[in-house]
Amino acid sequence: AADLWSVYSKPVPANARELWTLFLQCSCITVVIGSLFYNWMFASLEYSWRLSVAMAISFSLLLLLTLFLVHPARCVFSMIMPTLGTKQGRKLLLSTCIMIVAVNITPNIISNIKTILQVIKCICKNSSESLLNSTALLGNASWEFGDAIQKNIDSANIGRPMNGHFQFSLLHNSSLVNQQMHLAGEKIGRDFLAVEVLVKDSVRIGNKLVAGFSMLYLCFESSWYLKNYLTSLHFDNFYITRKLKRLAVDRKAAHLLVSSSKNLIRPTGLKLSQEEVMLCLVQAMLLTVALMMMLVVVAMDHFAFSVADTAVRKAAQFSVVPIALSIKYRAKIGILPFLSKLFPLFYEELPLQDFERSYHHHLISSSAHCSISPPMPPSPSVLLVVGLLFCTLYATVFLETYAHRLCRAIAASFFESWEEKRALYLYKKLSRKHKEE
Repeated sequence: AADLWSVYSKPVPANARELWTLFLQCSCITVVIGSLFYNWMFASLEYSWRLSVAMAISFSLLLLLTLFLVHPARCVFSMIMPTLGTKQGRKLLLSTCIMIVAVNITPNIISNIKTILQVIKCICKNSSESLLNSTALLGNASWEFGDAIQKNIDSANIGRPMNGHFQFSLLHNSSLVNQQMHLAGEKIGRDFLAVEVLVKDSVRIGNKLVAGFSMLYLCFESSWYLKNYLTSLHFDNFYITRKLKRLAVDRKAAHLLVSSSKNLIRPTGLKLSQEEVMLCLVQAMLLTVALMMMLVVVAMDHFAFSVADTAVRKAAQFSVVPIALSIKYRAKIGILPFLSKLFPLFYEELPLQDFERSYHHHLISSSAHCSISPPMPPSPSVLLVVGLLFCTLYATVFLETYAHRLCRAIAASFFESWEEKRALYLYKKLSRKHKEE
């Protein structure tokens, strides 16, 4: 592994064997990165497979030529890998989480809301139809009651013609109500479909922009680090490296490293400086805010499923509401009622025919003929993937410092002569500070 890395990090191969070894290394790297690039474009960014294949092949060929011919480009590319563990890598992972939530959880929420609306539509439709049917009950009762009144009038031999029937207007046709309910349901469905498409398209476009910007910024950040490393001797130069220790031992000044141990950090150690700890805490707080927003969406998914499931179950358990209409009619007839005060013993009221009947009907709120889609439960696999991605995101917060150290080690292995100058600069700085003290 050390020999392969030595060939990979050399500015110019020493012989033909190293040249072919470098070409094979670059080819293997290109194949792996090209495959990942295709999967990223096709599966995550949702481009067509033709465009993804064309872009992956073009990117792989360009990457192969660049890595094989340009030494600083190999260094920048090598530093991109640990840079994925920094905030730019977190942006890529966070955009992936957002895309997963938008593609899987958001449609699930909208589907459960549609189920709730279907239950409401079914209840309204069946209740209105049952209520309209109950008006026929009132019509029958009024007509029979009118017949009874007419018979009493006829039996009394009253010369004046009369009609005892009630004029009761009924709406027997429920097609108008069903049509209005159907139009309202279609409008709600179109509105929800438009919202679902808008959310998906917005998140898809935003995810592509964030992913493209993050990839460009990854290359820019690695290039910026290498540029500062090669142009500034004091940039990121506070590590006790092997070259610095060897230089201090050769000049019999090992005590400088001991006295400056509070200000210097070993690149392979786990110690974090105060600035590095504060940066990690700030990044963790920002990531927690994003996590809370994601948890709100997940909670909405569970809440929508719970409401939809309860609505479907309760709608099927709605009891039938019985309606009873009772009419009790009793009448008597008397001739010249004022005579009852003068001759109470000879006055008599004639009873007429009584009317007493009951009419029954049932109001139905639900029906088995309603087309209600079943509630969609939250997907455990989606929640597991999002949870694992956020665990990785929190891990990168604390691994970001070590990723920076790895970038410095990669740059040092590619430019060993410049690393010796940096070690000498740091040694002189420590010596000068020691003399001043």
